[in-house]
Amino acid sequence: MSKLVKLAGFGLAASLLLAACGSAEETTVKVGVVGDDTTIWDSVAERAKEEGIDIELVKFTDYNTPNEALADGSVDLNSFQTIIFMNNYEETSGNDFTAIGNTVIAPLGIYSEKHESIEEIAEGQSIAIPNDVTNGGRALNLLQTAGFITLDAEASASFIPTVDDITENPYNLDIQEVDAAQTARSITDVDYSVINGGYAVDAGYSPQDDSLFLEPNDESSAQYINVIAAPADNADNETFQQIVEIYQTEETAQLIEETYNGGQVPAWSDYGYEPVN
Repeated sequence: MSKLVKLAGFGLAASLLLAACGSAEETTVKVGVVGDDTTIWDSVAERAKEEGIDIELVKFTDYNTPNEALADGSVDLNSFQTIIFMNNYEETSGNDFTAIGNTVIAPLGIYSEKHESIEEIAEGQSIAIPNDVTNGGRALNLLQTAGFITLDAEASASFIPTVDDITENPYNLDIQEVDAAQTARSITDVDYSVINGGYAVDAGYSPQDDSLFLEPNDESSAQYINVIAAPADNADNETFQQIVEIYQTEETAQLIEETYNGGQVPAWSDYGYEPVN
């Protein structure tokens, strides 16, 4: 009888121990992302779960609201923007963010459903570009590199030129500024469209295979590294730093390379990129 009592007592203790372990609360972190393609972050979230971190992905369809959500606390982090985009947002909004980790570089590309190459550029053709300051400026610099237009040198070097900074437009191109999310959707309405990597992938394009002209990797690339952003006053949060560590692994890098075929490139220190601040 005493053995039964002891066994019952052991069983009760074991049950309480398992219940205590099972009741350990996970830390939930909301991460804002743009677009429907969350392949990489789904993998990061799965691995974070093993570390007791529940990453909840909050999807946005444009490049404006994720920073507003980060500013008002609707999300804890976001991961969608280049460092130059974040800096410009801070200057115009007065909010203070910190880039806590690099993710990828996603080359901008020129795409078309009407033409086979950029050599088919001709008088009066139309081109859609993003209408926000940083992506629009980046697109204009890309059009200059492709030989479509010439920009004021100082404005071009600022990384944020506008259409008013075009000094030569030899083909009299009709440059149409649309929301970045619309550049892929409006491709059938124009001759060419300059599309961000994420939106291109969402639209079914392979940046490496389908773009007619892809943004080169040069000394200005650091401006276009995508980052994980946090409110400046919470940038040292240990859980946030742990998420960065989980992201910046060889497993993530391999998945990026397998999924995007050069359309996105790992951009942290193991791959020769210094942290961007």
